[in-house]
Amino acid sequence: MTDTPAPQLQRFRQEPKRRILTVRSVRHLTPAMIRVVLGGEDLADFQSLAPDDHVKLLLGPETDGAQPQMRDYTPRRFDALRRELTLDFVDHPGGPAADWARAAQPGDSVGIGGPRGSAVITGPITHWLLIGDETALPAIGRRIEELAAGTPVTSLVAVPSEADRQEFETAARHQALWVTRPAAQAADPAPLLAALAGIAPGAGLFAWIAAEAGVAKALRAALLARGMSPAWIKAAGYWVQGQADTSVKSLAD
Repeated sequence: MTDTPAPQLQRFRQEPKRRILTVRSVRHLTPAMIRVVLGGEDLADFQSLAPDDHVKLLLGPETDGAQPQMRDYTPRRFDALRRELTLDFVDHPGGPAADWARAAQPGDSVGIGGPRGSAVITGPITHWLLIGDETALPAIGRRIEELAAGTPVTSLVAVPSEADRQEFETAARHQALWVTRPAAQAADPAPLLAALAGIAPGAGLFAWIAAEAGVAKALRAALLARGMSPAWIKAAGYWVQGQADTSVKSLAD
C-alpha cells in the first residue's frame, strides 16, 4: 500500500519494581468505567513511555507465601509532579480488579508492579487509526491526548451504551467513531467490522487494534484483506472470551 519505510517498534526495558500506593480518588467516569487515581512517593521514579504500557495491579495480601492476584492495567495518565497515577477499570461483575475498584475508598493502599517495558512506535506515520472495545479505551484515550498538535487520528471504539462514550482533550485532529452494542456481545466482531468498512486505509495510516482476541484478529484480517501491510498494523487481544486473566500480546502472523 505504501513505498515509504515501515514503522518500527522501539522496545525499552525497565527493572521490575513493586510500589505501594494510596487511593486518592475514585469515581465512575461513565456507567461502565471506574477511574481510580493513585498516589505516593513510590511513584518518584515511575516511567511509562508508551500509551499501551501495562502495570500489574496486585490484589490481596501476601501472607503465608501466597501470591496476590495480578491484573494488567494501562497507565491512563501519570502526573510526575503530583506523584499521581490514573487507572481506568471496566466495571463488570466477577472481575477481582473491578470488584476492588468498585469498593475502593480514598486512603486505601494497593500495590502495583511495572511497567516492565514499553514498545514505542516510530516511523513515517501520517494518520493513526485506533480500534478497540471498552478495555482498550484507556490506551486509546491516552494516545489521542499525547499525539502532537495537528496529527490526524481516528478512533473506532465499541462501548455498551451511548453514555459510555468519552471525551478527550487533545491538540491532535481527532475524529471519534463509536459503536454501541451490549457488553454481552463484546466478543462479536460484526459491529466493529461493519463500521470499519466505512474507513478507507491510505498511505501513512497506522492501525492499532486491541479488543477481545477473536475480535482483534478479525479486524486485523479485514485490514490485511484491503491491502494494508502487516508492518502497519499492531493488534493485541486484551482479553479472551471464556478465559479469565488471559491476553494475547501480539496477533501478528
